[in-house]
Amino acid sequence: MSTPYPFTALVGQEDLRLALLLNAVSPAVGGVLVRGEKGTAKSTAVRALSALMPEVDVVSGCRFSCDPASPDPGCPDGPHETGASSSRPARMVELPVGASEDRLVGALDIERALAEGVKAFEPGLLADAHRGILYVDEVNLLHDHLVDLLLDAAAMGASYVEREGVSVRHASKFLLVGTMNPEEGELRPQLLDRFGLTVEVAASREPDQRVEVVRRRLAYDDDPAGFAGRWADEESAVRARIVAARDLLPEVRLGDGALRQIAATCAAFEVDGMRADIVMARTATALAAWAGRTDVLAEDVRQAALLALPHRRRRAPFDAPGLDEDKLDETLEEFGGQDGDEGDRDEGGDDDPDPDPDGGPGGGPGGGPGGQPEPDDAPRVDGEPAAQPESGEDREGGEPQPSGSGGGGGGEQTPARAAEPFRTKVLSVPGLGEGAAGRRSRARTEHGRTIGARRPRGALTKLHLAATVQAAAPHQRARGRSGPGLVVRRDDLRQASREGREGNLVLFVVDASGSMAARQRMSAVKGAVLSLLLDAYQRRDKVGMVTFRGSAADLALPPTSSVDAAAVRLESLPTGGRTPLAAGLLKAHEVLRVERLRDPARRALVVVVTDGRATGGPEPVALASRAARLFGADGVASVVVDCESGPVRLGLAGQLAGELGGTAVTLDELRADSIAGLVKDVRSSGQNSGQSSRRAA
Repeated sequence: MSTPYPFTALVGQEDLRLALLLNAVSPAVGGVLVRGEKGTAKSTAVRALSALMPEVDVVSGCRFSCDPASPDPGCPDGPHETGASSSRPARMVELPVGASEDRLVGALDIERALAEGVKAFEPGLLADAHRGILYVDEVNLLHDHLVDLLLDAAAMGASYVEREGVSVRHASKFLLVGTMNPEEGELRPQLLDRFGLTVEVAASREPDQRVEVVRRRLAYDDDPAGFAGRWADEESAVRARIVAARDLLPEVRLGDGALRQIAATCAAFEVDGMRADIVMARTATALAAWAGRTDVLAEDVRQAALLALPHRRRRAPFDAPGLDEDKLDETLEEFGGQDGDEGDRDEGGDDDPDPDPDGGPGGGPGGGPGGQPEPDDAPRVDGEPAAQPESGEDREGGEPQPSGSGGGGGGEQTPARAAEPFRTKVLSVPGLGEGAAGRRSRARTEHGRTIGARRPRGALTKLHLAATVQAAAPHQRARGRSGPGLVVRRDDLRQASREGREGNLVLFVVDASGSMAARQRMSAVKGAVLSLLLDAYQRRDKVGMVTFRGSAADLALPPTSSVDAAAVRLESLPTGGRTPLAAGLLKAHEVLRVERLRDPARRALVVVVTDGRATGGPEPVALASRAARLFGADGVASVVVDCESGPVRLGLAGQLAGELGGTAVTLDELRADSIAGLVKDVRSSGQNSGQSSRRAA
């Protein structure tokens, strides 16, 4: 077994270390979500924590780590008699992103269960993590069905395995720690709320600190055991401090004044539900115990808010997590010490509860992980921008646009703000796919409604009971059946075929030319794309964005799971110039070709946002038409969002949709609450474009 990097040897990252240590002191805090860019020691810190966790007493021979002082009465290995017990280090169990359901919750031997009535159960990772740490790296990429199982186990403290009437239950209480890079996509709100604390980490910009990080890492790589030995005394000191804080924790008093501050803070930041209040209370108590105090002070409440609230506050779509520290201080001051208790005893008492933060990492309260004010350049989607004075004419469409624009030339507009997003109609890919789990298009999945049965390919995961019995029934006499039991052989087992939903690659092809550059028009277009991005986030899609203007097309965002990154690129999208529609379509076709090689199971949906005009270069209309027919030949599902406006409409977007083999919708038809007909599956025939128009009429 390799020697882990010492926890106390980490450089900087005080908030991360503090959040992890508070959970070690009080596992009831509820775990930690570590958000940050790659290469910031997220995984290293989590793995190092396991070496500091106190040992646990377990019933000897129990595969489910029952506590000998209070064994689980429903343990599959029980009942346990009073007797032999042993101590072992607390486990840190890693859940791989690609793990199967059976690996997470355990597996039943279905064949023995049917033929012999025996509950032959092999424990999974949830059993291994009981009374330890469950670590999920890249937790935002975890499949939805695994997320649901984690939510259930975290909420109930137990794992249930149910297969065709045979069930097993065992205790599963663990410290949930997840790490993620926000650039790769956000977490579902349900799972986000399950993490007690959240920490934002970033690499230091101080040269001296970066030098020390490199120096220590190289020393560790050269001699892991020797490096760990040099930090052994510091590790022992922190381990002893955790044990002392755990012993002190029951004596810490959370007074009415501190409780009032906690409740007022959660109300001020409009967090949903009561979990935030409870987590803040537990965190403030753990902070006091970690500092060696029996009273919770106002500074504990402040630090608890900075750790527990950034990911829970109510915010607009695509807003970054964070907390307004000025507002936090005002709230704490307003509600501080109203009952005259210890919550306002900052003066006198313990002036420095943690005088040696380096010796005991993260001890003193300070700036919180999410306590930075929101960046000024975050995408804003809260409302329609004020109308701008317009002058000049758009040389391509005759529509007014701000003066100084390039119109049909190469001029560039100041980026327009996106209009307020709205709920969109459901756009889906036709047919039945087999891609990654999601919520957009129909697909064969491991979860969903049963649509048939087949022979299992590899391990049996979902038994189709009726088909299995039907396959075994004709052979009972030949197999010598004499009793009531059914004689089942391996060849009789049938796997249930299920239909659910998959996530797709939604590739946006956005016209940013002069014909789209009128200020109000581009604002509406950006609002529509932002709405579709929000829909893609909710449906667990990957997204990409190609833009075209002037004389070329650009891949503004390579396919990614981070719709936030797409929203940022959209906000600063420049406009102006001619309309190289063919270049945009060819660039999108190339992006899809490369992506099919990387992820062949994920089907694509191309969303072209344009008025359908094509200008610039020789024969722009004919070239755009040929480029569009490539998508139809490849069977790529597509939809054209028609941005043409004004009393005279040329219907070019509808013609483009027909050549793509897709359908066209207007900006108004895209809204879920519009009176137009519901936009359903994207068809592979241009005829449906006309049908959509007739329904809208």
